[in-house]
Amino acid sequence: MTAATGKYADFENLREQAVALRREGLSRRQIRDRLHVDNNDILNRLLEGEPPPDWTKRPNAKDDLRARARELRLQGWTYDRIQVELGCSKSSISLWVRDLPKPERKRTREEASEIARRGWEPTMRRREDERQNRKSAARDEIGSMTERELFLVGIGLYWAEGSKSKSYERREKVIFVNSDPGMIALYLAWLDALQIPREQLTFRVMIHESADVAGAEAYWADLVGVPTERLQKATLKRHNPKTVRKNVEDGYRGCLVVRVLQGADLYQRIEGWWSGLVVEAGRLNA
Repeated sequence: MTAATGKYADFENLREQAVALRREGLSRRQIRDRLHVDNNDILNRLLEGEPPPDWTKRPNAKDDLRARARELRLQGWTYDRIQVELGCSKSSISLWVRDLPKPERKRTREEASEIARRGWEPTMRRREDERQNRKSAARDEIGSMTERELFLVGIGLYWAEGSKSKSYERREKVIFVNSDPGMIALYLAWLDALQIPREQLTFRVMIHESADVAGAEAYWADLVGVPTERLQKATLKRHNPKTVRKNVEDGYRGCLVVRVLQGADLYQRIEGWWSGLVVEAGRLNA
């Protein structure tokens, strides 16, 4: 700390003057100029413990929200209700009203949660509308797909989701497994474009043993346009009592396995096509 020496030797007298000026409403700059104090450390010591006058405080954009939050809290509102009303975070509300008495709980937690949920419903509906509009606009951007575009999309789709041969275990089989009906439909359209006969395909459902196996088989058979008798025996995933299943909704239908019989030649071409895409991507980015 800087010692009070030289022109600041009579520190106590100087402090009395500084405090008096501060209480008259002068700013730090005004006091510094009035007393000719050009050392900030000395000025800090002279004004230690003296709050600045209100007029020197910068206005805060949240001052009105803070005042309203305190008003609502004094009326017994919960943080959830204040948040919905003012649209600010609970952390800010907590900071603004933490010195105020906690209101008596007049509702159960369930009732309070329901009130908060209803308050958020307009916001959630607006967000859902925005989400759907954005998805719709993006869908329209696709336009009409050419056969070549389908060809290229199918290559990427298979390489991302289909089975692949490994260096340590060569299995040149064309097997595609997915739970998304849109992915299955796109994959089959790609195989049709490659002129792979449907008779060369096998279909099999993979599903949890506790699910509606028959219903899932009927769904997938209808999607790919074959009778259920055409499906191979379903692969059932055994139940592990130590785990809690999350895929228990009515729409759960497991996965469909689509295999191309005698597909080694096709697999080798897919691998070559993918290599070509990688080369071209590198060329474009060079």
